[in-house]
Amino acid sequence: MSLFLDGSMGFDPNDYVSFTFFAGYMAMLAASVFFFFERSRVADEWKTSMLVSGLITGIAAVHYYYMRDFYAAGNGSPVVLRYVDWTLTVPLMCVEFYLITKKAGGTKSILYKLILASVAMLVTGYIGEAFYANDAVSWVWGAISGAAYFYIVWMVWKGDVAKLANNAGGAVAKANGALAKFVIIGWGIYPIGYILGTAGGFFGMDLGIAANEEVLNLCYNLADAINKIGFGLVIYSLAISSETEAA
Repeated sequence: MSLFLDGSMGFDPNDYVSFTFFAGYMAMLAASVFFFFERSRVADEWKTSMLVSGLITGIAAVHYYYMRDFYAAGNGSPVVLRYVDWTLTVPLMCVEFYLITKKAGGTKSILYKLILASVAMLVTGYIGEAFYANDAVSWVWGAISGAAYFYIVWMVWKGDVAKLANNAGGAVAKANGALAKFVIIGWGIYPIGYILGTAGGFFGMDLGIAANEEVLNLCYNLADAINKIGFGLVIYSLAISSETEAA
């Protein structure tokens, strides 16, 4: 599986996974440029949120540049590079929830809870994928990671974050609702990749299919593009709509 043909810079039309690495790199880079440029056009209260959005996609673009080459060279799934990316970007996505609810009473305690849950989700997911991908016990680490994920879902859908956003109403409530949907639906793509890409991903059960590294990376790449770019677009929409409401 190679992004290039015979060492050249041409695309292999049959290597759809490598194409998603390339497309992910370009999409993240373009989104980062957009968020950084648009940051100067929004009100001061949203500049930090826009900066974080640009950092999320910018960090991802750098990692996708290297993951693309790693995968194209036939080295398999870029597990370490991907989890380094997620360790930097996923907590930043949690920071967005804190920033949009800060005016409504969002506290650093909420921020720390979200970040700790995201780190726990990533660390246990990494252990399962890096050390037990070919072992039926991978489902144990996936389940622990899933528990941390569902805690985040609860926080943003019904917990403290949701309550603060609903109390604030208006654009903040709409933005939190949209981001919560990304967490539930968009982030939900990652467990699908984990289940299909590790031997015991689904509670150690034999699904009748072999662990598929290509499907794992395809799911991860798709989810990254949807969630990281989508988060930023929601924040941008919030900033623009807030200016409209103020006018």
